[in-house]
Amino acid sequence: MIIDDIAPGLARDPAGYWIAPEEVAVSFPEGGHDACMSFEESSFWFAHRNRVIAAAVRRYPAANGPLFDVGAGNGYVARALEQAGFPTIAIEPRPAGAANAVSRHVSHVVRGSLPSSAFRHGTAGGIGLFDVVEHVEDDRAFLSSMRPYLKSGGRVYLTVPAFPWLWSSNDDRAGHFRRYTLATLREALAASGFRVDFATYFFSWLPLPVLLFRTLRRDNSQERASKQHRLGGATLRKIAEHSLAFEAKRVARGATIPFGGSCLAVATYDA
Repeated sequence: MIIDDIAPGLARDPAGYWIAPEEVAVSFPEGGHDACMSFEESSFWFAHRNRVIAAAVRRYPAANGPLFDVGAGNGYVARALEQAGFPTIAIEPRPAGAANAVSRHVSHVVRGSLPSSAFRHGTAGGIGLFDVVEHVEDDRAFLSSMRPYLKSGGRVYLTVPAFPWLWSSNDDRAGHFRRYTLATLREALAASGFRVDFATYFFSWLPLPVLLFRTLRRDNSQERASKQHRLGGATLRKIAEHSLAFEAKRVARGATIPFGGSCLAVATYDA
């Protein structure tokens, strides 16, 4: 399925992405996409999150149809999903993020968001919201607005930051409205008309060092955050990724992880 099948008549930007007609206000810092682009490829966090997401999509497949990656950022997840064999449409409201997704050779990139008049209802087999919902003030209304675009039996896949007690200047700078627990994430999904199929924490060892670091240094700059993603070099990144590898294996079996710095949920919409 190509863009003309799901969002006919879109204009094409010279940068290589399609443009939805609506202007979308985004709670995300100016320059944030290029800042993330500078370290995503060398980040243990982004690499591990991709493995966990791919494991969840394999375990709980989307309905027949493409997966819409809404709030796709620089296309880091969309590219990984495509490489894993899942047809994916990256939908990103900021021009910088959409252009970066094109530069990563994501096949289908739309500058825009959902809800949108550009997209036909009932065309998505699944919708990915990967660290997106925390940027939306009314999360339940936003989740509800995803439902018309899903086919019956279509799924949403979400990752969000965990635990309000981990709130820091990173959340302020990123434009977050909240952090979640599994209970509050389940409540938001159920209130929005979704049936939760699976929910777990991941990044199991991350909260304690994050809490310690944020206690010692309350104001974490963008430069420090970038260095934290890199962990000082390839050797430590490999160690971190190896120590977390069991999480993707557990998700692939449908087993949960009782604690972690992020939440993952999969939920179904039965039209």
